[in-house]
Amino acid sequence: MEEEDLFYTLALTKVIGVGPIIGKRLIEHFGSAKGVFQATPDACRLKRVSEGLITNLQEVQVLRWAEKELKLIQKLDILPLYYRAPTYPFYLKQCDDAPLLLFYKGAKLPDWTSRPILSVVGTRTPTPRGMAFCTQIMEAVQPFNPIVVSGLAYGIDACVHREALAFGLETFGILGHGLQRIYPAIHAKLAKQMMRHGGLLTEFPIQSRIERENFVQRNRIVAGMSQATIVVESALKGGSMSSIGFANEYNRDAFAVPGRVDDLMSQGCNELIRTLRAQLLQQPSEIIDVLNWNRTAPKTKVVQPQLFVHLEEEAQRVFDYLCGVEREVIDLIAIECNLPIYKVSTLLLQLELQGLVKPLPGKYFERLN
Repeated sequence: MEEEDLFYTLALTKVIGVGPIIGKRLIEHFGSAKGVFQATPDACRLKRVSEGLITNLQEVQVLRWAEKELKLIQKLDILPLYYRAPTYPFYLKQCDDAPLLLFYKGAKLPDWTSRPILSVVGTRTPTPRGMAFCTQIMEAVQPFNPIVVSGLAYGIDACVHREALAFGLETFGILGHGLQRIYPAIHAKLAKQMMRHGGLLTEFPIQSRIERENFVQRNRIVAGMSQATIVVESALKGGSMSSIGFANEYNRDAFAVPGRVDDLMSQGCNELIRTLRAQLLQQPSEIIDVLNWNRTAPKTKVVQPQLFVHLEEEAQRVFDYLCGVEREVIDLIAIECNLPIYKVSTLLLQLELQGLVKPLPGKYFERLN
């Protein structure tokens, strides 16, 4: 990302009233973050920008803040990831509220589109049973070389990162603060190990303060980055419960490990299963079956049959792709058709109602003859 583009994008994230959704709309309207700041008030009004936001965009303090932040990013050798760049996590990019910028430190970034990605979270006060289950998960998924995501918090999160490293898997910690520190500090050594085989990601700039609400906000990144989120142990209230809420909102698979009804650290998981917000996960191998990681290679391309159905351009693109592979998981359909997942989900439903495709377990879809 060019320095000037980064400077104005940083400034835009600091404008009062501009969150990820509004920020993206402004960039789409004016072509770039710089274009947003250079737009005249009249041009903003034509795009239906509110008077309050027009005033906030003229605040010089945000530019001064961005100038300082840019210097700190360069000093600490932090890599910014822009939401339109190919280096930005693919699954997160499909979420409407994905941040304009992520900040990264670590090893070489992976290809987010070619690897399975799994988030595993849980309580800060785990039982030996919960920690042992983390080990079992990593052992089960290791042959598929997934990217493992968690929050680098006490308890299950730290256990997940350590076990991922122990099994030779890349693991990424999503922080609720800037990259100039590690919180909790006791995980600094673990964070260094992760940066050699994975890395650290955050949406929070260096100048931001650690706030309680940051960690709930962080949980949407944990859920949004992945194909599925697993809660190993959780009380009825806790960050893991919000992670599952975000996974549900993003239409991602969610799993919860059941436990005894009188076990405090299983009450949250049991409640998620009871209310159908998460699938029951009794054995780690069930993850592989549900997510279809054992899928077979695509079949030989076939010629599309003649249909007496008129399809819009995007729906036709999706159907043509399925005619070539016969069946595929929704995530790869989105990649190959260059469409966001939420759009592909809608198009597949339309095709299903027209009797052209049918859904299969594990978010697969198949062309009907």
